[in-house]
Amino acid sequence: MADAGDLSGGEEVQEEEVMTPAELINKLEEAWLNEKFSPELLENKSELVECVMEQITHMEENLQRVRKGDVKASVHRMEIDRIRFVLSSYLRSRLQKIERFFPHVLEKEKSRADGDPSFLSPEEFAFAKEYLANTEVYLRNVALKHMPPNLQNIDMLKAVPEPCLDSFVFLRVKERQENILVEPETDEQREYVVDLDEGSQHLMRYRTISPLVASGAVQLI
Repeated sequence: MADAGDLSGGEEVQEEEVMTPAELINKLEEAWLNEKFSPELLENKSELVECVMEQITHMEENLQRVRKGDVKASVHRMEIDRIRFVLSSYLRSRLQKIERFFPHVLEKEKSRADGDPSFLSPEEFAFAKEYLANTEVYLRNVALKHMPPNLQNIDMLKAVPEPCLDSFVFLRVKERQENILVEPETDEQREYVVDLDEGSQHLMRYRTISPLVASGAVQLI
C-alpha cells in the first residue's frame, strides 16, 4: 500500500509535535483500533482528526497534478480511500458509543477536573446533549405521561447500561510495564502483579490496563 507521504510534497504536519504524514496516519490507526476495541469512550483526538483531514485534502490536490494514465495515480487513490475509511470508522465508533452510553458519557465529561483532557469534542458534546434531550422527550411523550405521577420521572444514569470495563481485550505492549496489578478471577485467587514486555501480546481485563491505553503504553488489537 502506498505511503501517505508519497503525495505530501515533503511537508510535515503539526499535532502537538512535528510529525511526518506517515507518522500522522499511524497515529490515526492507533486511535482507531483503541476506540474500536475499548468498551468505553476514549479521549477525543480532534486535533489529530483535523490534521488528517488537512492531509487528505493536500494529497488529493497533489493527485490532480499526476499525469493521467500513470499507474501510481490509482495506487495513491486507493491509499486516500483507505485513510478516509479509517477516519470514518474511528468517528463512527465514537458516535455509536455516545448513542449507547450517552448519560454516562455526559456525566463523565461534566465531572472531569479542570485541566483534564476532554473526552468529547465540541461537536460530540453538542450531539450527546441533543441525543439526551430527544430521548427524554420521546420517552415522556410515548410512555411516561401515561404512567402514574410518581413514576413519570426517570433516571437516565440508571436506565442506560454503563460500559463494561471488566470485559477482556487483546493488547500489544509498546513500552515495557512492570508490576501491573491483576485482579483475581475468583475469590480463592489472590491478586498478583505481572510485567509486560515490549512487543508482547496479552488478553487482559480492560479495567486493568485502561490507564496504559490512555497513556499510549499499550495498543489494543
